[in-house]
Amino acid sequence: MIFYHGSKEIINVPTVKGSNQENDYGSSFYLTKDIEAAKSWACRNNKVGVINKFMVKETTYKRLKILDLSDKTKYSVLNWLAILLKFRKVSTEFKKNNKIIFEWIDKYYIDVNDFDIVIGYRADNAYFRFPISFINGEISLEDLEEAYELGDLGIQYAFMSKRAIKSLEFLESIKCESTYIGTYFNVVVKGSNSFNEILSKPKDLNKKYILDLMREDNEH
Repeated sequence: MIFYHGSKEIINVPTVKGSNQENDYGSSFYLTKDIEAAKSWACRNNKVGVINKFMVKETTYKRLKILDLSDKTKYSVLNWLAILLKFRKVSTEFKKNNKIIFEWIDKYYIDVNDFDIVIGYRADNAYFRFPISFINGEISLEDLEEAYELGDLGIQYAFMSKRAIKSLEFLESIKCESTYIGTYFNVVVKGSNSFNEILSKPKDLNKKYILDLMREDNEH
């Protein structure tokens, strides 16, 4: 199995603590299977970066404990959202004003520290307004999921544990082509435009908004 990590520098010895604690799933080593996404990320600061290529033996991968949030038969966007809100920075005032909602969402939290790898949407700083709009009741649960799928940010693999990191075999570092400078910005613009289209639509009574979901929980 091949994974890629876009960066401004060569990383041949990855570490769990190499990322920001406030990233989507906290401190981990984030990878993707999509080399195009990795190249865009590597050149996101208008500079040519590098693609660090890793391999994990399939037999080793299968022995790791994996939380696959993209598996819709087991998990919902609410599980992903609850995890995201644990790590992404949210203003104290916003949390205070939405205390009941945050307490309700927290019921869907899954402790990522119990897993070697977490697979799920990449929220990204530019896209964090999507879940905020859901909490504010501006978009439905279905709209939230659609916004991320249309945004093309893709699925990320967060290697959470030392065991997971140890499974990675560094293969090579590839200098990114200069043509990828600006492509990350294009992806963000595309996602924002798609989201604005969703946001501009009138509310659909057949869809479920956050208060609908909370009422359903109280009834059961």
